Amino acid sequence: MQSACQSPTLLARSGADSKSDMAETTLGGGVKAASTSLNNPRVVAAVRMGLAWLILGALVALAFSLHDTPNRGAGASLSLLIGVALGVIFQRGRFCFFCIFRDFIENRNSSGLFALLSALAVGGIGYAIVFGAFMPNPSGQYLPPNAHIGPVSWVLAAGGLAFGIGMALSGACISGHLYRMGEGYARAPFALFGALVGFGVGFFTWHTLYVEAISVAPVAWLPKTLGYGGSLAFHLAVLSLIAVLLLRYLPELPAQAGGKLTWQRIYQAVFVTRWNPLVTGALVGIVGTIAYFRVSPLGVTSQLGSLARTALTEAGWLAERLVGLDSFAGCATRVTHTITNNGFLIGGLVAGSLAIALFTNRFQLSRLTLRNVLTALLGGVLMGWGAMVSLGCTVGTLLSGISAFAVSGWVFGAAVFAGVWLGIKLRLSE
Repeated sequence: MQSACQSPTLLARSGADSKSDMAETTLGGGVKAASTSLNNPRVVAAVRMGLAWLILGALVALAFSLHDTPNRGAGASLSLLIGVALGVIFQRGRFCFFCIFRDFIENRNSSGLFALLSALAVGGIGYAIVFGAFMPNPSGQYLPPNAHIGPVSWVLAAGGLAFGIGMALSGACISGHLYRMGEGYARAPFALFGALVGFGVGFFTWHTLYVEAISVAPVAWLPKTLGYGGSLAFHLAVLSLIAVLLLRYLPELPAQAGGKLTWQRIYQAVFVTRWNPLVTGALVGIVGTIAYFRVSPLGVTSQLGSLARTALTEAGWLAERLVGLDSFAGCATRVTHTITNNGFLIGGLVAGSLAIALFTNRFQLSRLTLRNVLTALLGGVLMGWGAMVSLGCTVGTLLSGISAFAVSGWVFGAAVFAGVWLGIKLRLSE
């Protein structure tokens, strides 16, 4: 069974397989010629590459079209392109939070965690620059607009724990399912549907949780106390300390052959071998900073939550206004009948991952069983509920939140890690 953390088998079949298939065709010249073409590795590769370029070309054309569309403009266009960039980076760098945590918990391999630390370090520097430019004095009563800075309560911890267990059950986090869907991970649609259901459950529990805990919980943002310089220094110091502690768990680096830098080596590094974790993380941090500066902080659950909220509201099962919810930043949800900027980001993420997976020959549909379908659904429900009550997921509350110096990001991240650890120890993951 292919898990979300495994590299899929390459599509191109060997020459021996191709010859065997050709020998089994009927004697009709046209049928034999067609079979020969379909089983020729070069033809298959050409079709893959053609599809990849077609998808990328269509995405660029759509971005240009959105830019000139009334009520869409640069926000929708840039969101789509940011999603495409994330899809490529996530796929090439294997930036999946569940895979990262699972590698460390099961194999004591900290390589993936360094990608996360790199993303947080670069993101923190970028956010400090953006905050300083638009909100020079952080000690006032206001918080940076739209940043993932949420209340810190037991609800946040419970949401993170549920989200982590859901990751272990379903085989990935929500962003992981989105980019793995582009690779052919067949469990992803079931997990994402489960997340929609989980968001619905979260909306029904929101009022009680808000009144009992969230409304009175502190919203802790480090720059209010330490300023931007102090917060960034503390942020980088904590990340550096974690990195030093994780050094002992880094696997031995493979020997690198010397020689001249050639186009073949560049192609190998970009499209064949997995990207270096530090490079992958740095690119995620840069994209996250650009996203916040131009559109909104990175997050992948706003559109999903809005779909669930719209359906429940129009069915008359949910009040149009949920007390307190719309006053918080993060992955905000609202009743909508259109694709939001976040929806274009999600679509770009899936399509970008699909294009690069085809281009690098890493697309393959995984096998479904009744058990892994059910665990994907259940895991999705837990992730949806956890993301709703935590006002975001691993990309929003954790990645964007910690980059924004929010204490809520660290609390959510620790709870998610604990949930993944618990799920793995209970053998909930496949």
